[in-house]
Amino acid sequence: MIGRRSGVVLAIIFAVGGCTATTASPLPSGATGTLRERIAGLARQQIAFGSVSLIPVRFSHSRIAGPFEDGGRQLTCVSTRMSGRTFGKPERPKLVVREEAGGLTVLRDEEEVCEGHRSEPFPELDTPGG
Repeated sequence: MIGRRSGVVLAIIFAVGGCTATTASPLPSGATGTLRERIAGLARQQIAFGSVSLIPVRFSHSRIAGPFEDGGRQLTCVSTRMSGRTFGKPERPKLVVREEAGGLTVLRDEEEVCEGHRSEPFPELDTPGG
């Protein structure tokens, strides 16, 4: 019975942990990090990219498109092939990031804006801790 209760508690913790803000604060003055490194860090914080996975995940063939302007917004799209969370076919999470006032915000349900934009390799996400 204790094991069952622990599982429920863990599920609640992970569900609440997934409800955190999706905005990355600007880097403090003096901190280094390119926009691409900040986007990679923000992607790793997302549940779709395995942030609450108990099993370590690996990224490969990551791609980035942008930044580009869409309706007055500066957007960047990230896609990758993630393995480790499932024991079969790799997952293919995608992310749309908006840059404004030095901060990054994840946009929900905006993946269609990424279509038609040229992407390039995104090694900052493939590299652990990048």
